[in-house]
Amino acid sequence: MYFLDWNLARIVRCVEELSEAQLWERPNNNSLSVGNQILHLEGNIRQWALHGLGGMPDVRRREDEFAASGGISATELLARLTEVIEDAKLAVSDLREEDLRRERDIQAFRHDGTFILLHVIEHLSYHTGQIIFFTKAVLNIDLNFYGDVDLTQKGD
Repeated sequence: MYFLDWNLARIVRCVEELSEAQLWERPNNNSLSVGNQILHLEGNIRQWALHGLGGMPDVRRREDEFAASGGISATELLARLTEVIEDAKLAVSDLREEDLRRERDIQAFRHDGTFILLHVIEHLSYHTGQIIFFTKAVLNIDLNFYGDVDLTQKGD
């Protein structure tokens, strides 16, 4: 579950750079704060991976993810996201081929396990990109995700 960890590390890096005020700042009325996006990711992963693939109860309150305007620290947000990602990795680690083919009702949709798994990763990556963009735009910094790796080098 490399991509779950990969995206989490990037979100952590961004949140470590943001102040509490910046964490809950909405760029405009039609955009979410980084804090809202983290709550949204937690809810989505819990609903799609833990409920949809892992059979846990669906306890998501999606409207609360968007309504929050603060009151949850960066430490708490990251702890919650980390926990749900770890739980998701456990939930999908035992999936068999037939589990990935079986269709399930989730949210307002019906999808097979493969779609659900891809959705979780794609959705996490999508919002990770938004969090990175916001952090770079607000702080005007290079987050240096690749360190000293020469990204112009090509493999043979």
